[in-house]
Formats: sequence, C-alpha cells, structure tokens
Amino acid sequence: MMPKPLSRSTRTAISQLFARLDYKTLAPVYCYEGGDEFWQAKRGPCERLGNRIARALYDRLDPHGRSLYVGAGVAELPPLIMEALDLQREVEPYNLRRTEVTAINRASRSLPVRFHRLDAAKATGRFDHLWMVSVLNDPERFPHLAPLSYGTADPVTFDPRQFEQQRRIVRSIVDRVMPKLSLPGLVTTSTEEVVWIADWCHRKNIPYLVEREQFPTALVGDPVCFMKIGAVAARTRKPQRARS
Repeated sequence: MMPKPLSRSTRTAISQLFARLDYKTLAPVYCYEGGDEFWQAKRGPCERLGNRIARALYDRLDPHGRSLYVGAGVAELPPLIMEALDLQREVEPYNLRRTEVTAINRASRSLPVRFHRLDAAKATGRFDHLWMVSVLNDPERFPHLAPLSYGTADPVTFDPRQFEQQRRIVRSIVDRVMPKLSLPGLVTTSTEEVVWIADWCHRKNIPYLVEREQFPTALVGDPVCFMKIGAVAARTRKPQRARS
C-alpha cells in the first residue's frame, strides 16, 4: 500500500522553509570547506528524501502525540513539519550546534517547530516517538567507534581503550533518552544504530521489532528504518542480544 501523500499545505511549508534557510551560514556546520557546493548538491535530495520519510512516518504515528528528536538538523525538517501540521503533534527537536539551531529557528519562525540548543536528555515528559539518526555513530564525535560500525577500522591504529570509552558514552546517551519513550512506542533510527537500541531493549527485557523497509537519506548516507518498541512488537519478536 502506497503511503498517503503529504498535504499540499505541508509540502508548500517544507519547500518554503528550505528556500528560507541560510545555506551560507549552514555551510561550515556540515563541511570544513566547499559548503556552498555541498548544499547546491544536497538541498534538493534532502527535501525530497525527507518528504519520503515523512510520508512513511505519517502512517506510523497517531495524531496529537509527542515526538523527541535527538540531534535533529536540516534533514529532519520534513518529518518535523509533517508531524506538527498534518498530525498536530508536539515535536521537540534538540541540537547542540548553536549555528544550526539559530539558522533553523530564524527560518521557521512562522511554523510550530522550535529547536532547542540543549541535551535531549533534558527533555521532560514522555514521548511516543523517538527520532535518533546519525547520533550514535557520528564519525567526528566517535572516531574510534564509528569505523567498527562501518567495517573500516584499521587494525594497526585501532585503539581499544578509546573505543571502550566511546562505547560507554554511546550507551549512556541511549540510557538517558530511551526511558523517555512511552511503551509501546516507535523509534526512527539508522540501520547502523539499530544495534544500540536493540542492546537497550535486551538489557531492559523489552520486546522490539525492526521493520524491513528502509529509506535512503541525503546527508549521511545511512538508510533510516523504524523500530517498534514494547507491547506492539511483542506479538512478532522477542529481544535478541545485540553484539557489543
């Protein structure tokens, strides 16, 4: 079954927001150099593929719920706007990068979406949807952990002590945000980060289901998928131990 298309007003709001973004300001956030060329190449795919994920998310979320977005940025704008406008959901995107938060909030003043320059662990209340994409395997933040995720670790230079330290940090991030998910709930994450969510579910003895369908992304490259956490998944799959 084809996902329901986004409403015309939502598609228009997304397009207008992408047109208002200050890409010159955003350039150094995403690239050390060549930022202008980066956004010339990525702006269209970012909007188009983001809309596709938003359409898929529409079918998986209930109206009037709450979503917590961890490490959200430009790529998350289509699903954020869809949730706020088409489903009348409360969305809370968190991002620690001041420049990106300021640029997005300036461009989205007319929309019911406001980014918070805070640690997502400071979010209050419970959420029935958690978005965490390219947070736990960020190669800049976790240079000794990410290569193992992608199978590119160099056995000559690999530092197991640095890896263990970064693994503890990643697990602490998961341990601080996953309890904010009400059960049953939905997690949107990348295929490379599924193992960390699965590990948490195993440690808490919570059933989960990883949906088979995957969605390409424009900025990072890792496909996005959906995980059902809790009672909804109990009928189909019990937790299995994730590899450390």
